[in-house]
Amino acid sequence: MNRFYPLTVAAVRRETRDAVAVTLDVPDEFKDKFRFVQGQYLTFRTRIDGEEVRRSYSICAAVQDPALRVGIKKVEGGLFSTWANEQLQPGQILEAMPPMGNFHVPLDPDNRKHYVAFAGGSGITPILGVLKTTLLSEPQSAFTLFYGNQASSGIMFREELEDLKNQYLGRFTLIHILDREQQDIDLFNGMLTKDKCAQLFRHWLDIKTVDTAFICGPQVMMIQVSEALQEHGLDKRQIKFELFTTGAAPKRAHRAQDAIRTKGRNNCEVTVILDGRARSFQLEKNTDTLLDAALKEGIELPYACKGGVCSTCRTMLVEGEVDMNANFALEDYEIARGHILACQSYPVTDKIVVDFDQ
Repeated sequence: MNRFYPLTVAAVRRETRDAVAVTLDVPDEFKDKFRFVQGQYLTFRTRIDGEEVRRSYSICAAVQDPALRVGIKKVEGGLFSTWANEQLQPGQILEAMPPMGNFHVPLDPDNRKHYVAFAGGSGITPILGVLKTTLLSEPQSAFTLFYGNQASSGIMFREELEDLKNQYLGRFTLIHILDREQQDIDLFNGMLTKDKCAQLFRHWLDIKTVDTAFICGPQVMMIQVSEALQEHGLDKRQIKFELFTTGAAPKRAHRAQDAIRTKGRNNCEVTVILDGRARSFQLEKNTDTLLDAALKEGIELPYACKGGVCSTCRTMLVEGEVDMNANFALEDYEIARGHILACQSYPVTDKIVVDFDQ
């Protein structure tokens, strides 16, 4: 489960001044492991200046496409994204874990549905894969995309989106929302805020026709779009999120009230099941997260962002209880089934057992 596989970079295409699309060649022996569902992501591992760096990037290809492709936008101060945009070349090897993620819904060729998506900046990458796959898989369904950017020069996959609009006339509606570049229709100027969505729902989109909404972009945008959708009648269960980054969660402090609340010994016996093997170690409560403690013990658990965003470190809590600092990745039904994020989990009970194979 935790294994990385070597993939060869087949192409690096410049999409905007600060974003590239990277096409990967998957060896025949790994084809089955890298079959993906639309909207999933890959976790990469490489060494930059002697440091191991892990990052997750969304697959922007359709399930039906012949090649695996991800989009990488340069982030200010971002070690991996800067390296990928400035130095990554065809022929280089990237280590990747098999696809993960739940940013999708089941598709059926008999469906007659209306999907809507709200993307901000590089949030278009998973939505592009969802969009293309849906249009190909459900010939009677329609898709509406609201894509927010500062200016047209920053629109990732602009030509590809325009080609899709022309190819699927009557089924795919594309609306660009630009903040710093004036458009002829004033409704399409500004940012994807709650108020802007309310205007769009009054004058452009009838929410009653929407079956599922996909949202991907900056956290503030996603929260406001979600609130607008729900206030206009869409059920929370009809909304799918994909968050790339968030403000770092505050590091948990060892406080007196924590010690009082956690009954029993101050140490917790942790058992980790991974790839059919069980490993146990002692962890002092209210100090390290489950992930950090396991890594210190030499147990190589799956992880990428360490911010509660990507869900790469998702595991099943089989026994015991933990507190999660932050959760931007797991849905309510996953938590109800017992899933936790190892990078955000602090043991509360004297013993916990987590199973990464479930």
